[in-house]
Amino acid sequence: MLHKPLHLNNLCFSLPNKTCFEGFSSQISPGSRIALMGCNGSGKSSLLRIIQGQVEPTSGTVHRPEDVRLGFVPQIIQGFQDLSGSERFQATLTQVLSQDPNVLLLDEPTNHLDVHNRRSLLRMFHSYQCTLIIASHDVDILRFVDTLWHIDNGRVHVFSGNYDDYQREMGVKRASIEEELSRLDRQKKELHHAFMKEQQRAKKSQARGQKSIRNRKWPTIVSNEKAKRAAETSGRKKSTLTHRRNDLLDQLATLRLPEIIMPKFSLKVGEAHGKTLLHITEGTVGYGEHPILTEINLSVRSGERIAIRGDNGSGKSTLIKAILTQKEVTRTGTWTISNREEMGYLDQHYETLQPNHTVFDAIHTLAPSWSHAEVRAHLNDFLFRKNEEVNALVSTLSGGEKARLSLAHIAAQTPRILTLDEPTNNLDLDTRNHMVQVLRAYPGALLIISHDEDLLESIQIDAVYTIMEGRLTP
Repeated sequence: MLHKPLHLNNLCFSLPNKTCFEGFSSQISPGSRIALMGCNGSGKSSLLRIIQGQVEPTSGTVHRPEDVRLGFVPQIIQGFQDLSGSERFQATLTQVLSQDPNVLLLDEPTNHLDVHNRRSLLRMFHSYQCTLIIASHDVDILRFVDTLWHIDNGRVHVFSGNYDDYQREMGVKRASIEEELSRLDRQKKELHHAFMKEQQRAKKSQARGQKSIRNRKWPTIVSNEKAKRAAETSGRKKSTLTHRRNDLLDQLATLRLPEIIMPKFSLKVGEAHGKTLLHITEGTVGYGEHPILTEINLSVRSGERIAIRGDNGSGKSTLIKAILTQKEVTRTGTWTISNREEMGYLDQHYETLQPNHTVFDAIHTLAPSWSHAEVRAHLNDFLFRKNEEVNALVSTLSGGEKARLSLAHIAAQTPRILTLDEPTNNLDLDTRNHMVQVLRAYPGALLIISHDEDLLESIQIDAVYTIMEGRLTP
């Protein structure tokens, strides 16, 4: 099952509008555990396909020894049209493993997996003896590997260790640079203070010198030369400090300190406090005369955070559709639901956004009373700052940009209860962190479907309900 090392030599991959990465060389040894990480669109999938041989690099070469047997499971799986996303992945992985590969490449393998299937996949990774190369935003996968390839700013940065090691090292580097920047700023202030004292001393000296000149004690040139030397010395020291500071700022920029979103919501914390927003007694949901869930008993009060878990196909999304009063879902039992205008919805496909709207229009339509400056200020909070970003059509946005705009929607017209269906699927780590920041600050009630346990812990869920065998249980 072992293989000779693969060699990647000076790889470059460019698209018509950008260079994803260049100058990347590496060796893939047998038994390696490598994760590719980076923002959406950075080139992770392309690098996997270059290794696999489906895509040619713009320049550079991949040497694949004859004993290497490659298996590849893509992010978007063609075929198996009657199966769910999870079932398609399982069928394709089984098919690939039957060919006995000794190098397995996987592109975002946990995107559509429920908790049970995700844990099974992670157990399989731990027992798999051959080489694994995985493109993923899943923190648990990033913690499992022993090597990270981080595609960022046109380069592939190789790090030996897992995600926690990487985060610690980046934190130490950032703290060290920020400490030195702080020290330089203090030195600059001290230098400025010393220079001001020298100027004051020179003024007094000059005044005495003028008196000495008038009294014919020493020539003017001596006084002028002293002041000139003091200014030159101060200028050299300032220039050295400025160059060093700029160098440190460049280093800090390469560490990619993520921006933080600090949202302002139209709904204030405590409004309608204690009010029951959703109450279901002995409910059933399904399609036509075929119930999928029965004996549903669920209550959500303002400010509560409720998570719903269950296997793929268990009926989680159907329950959300029933709560949102979508017509294709039939329901029975007693349903007391807040005003539909007070309910918000965010799913992994961002279907609440209008593709023909600009980013500006998307917010201005929700808040027509806001001035142009107020809309721009709100969008600025969600990192839409440049004119070309604000005027871009929704249909041209990346997945991460659509996620941020959806969050801006929620803040501009904040619902009292927000339902979310797998909101972090397909998100890169930066955008996922933005999602966490906004949901943690959100003042209303949350009802969320997610297999992302780290997300649920981060947003401080109050209660978890599980769907098993057609029933919802706390």
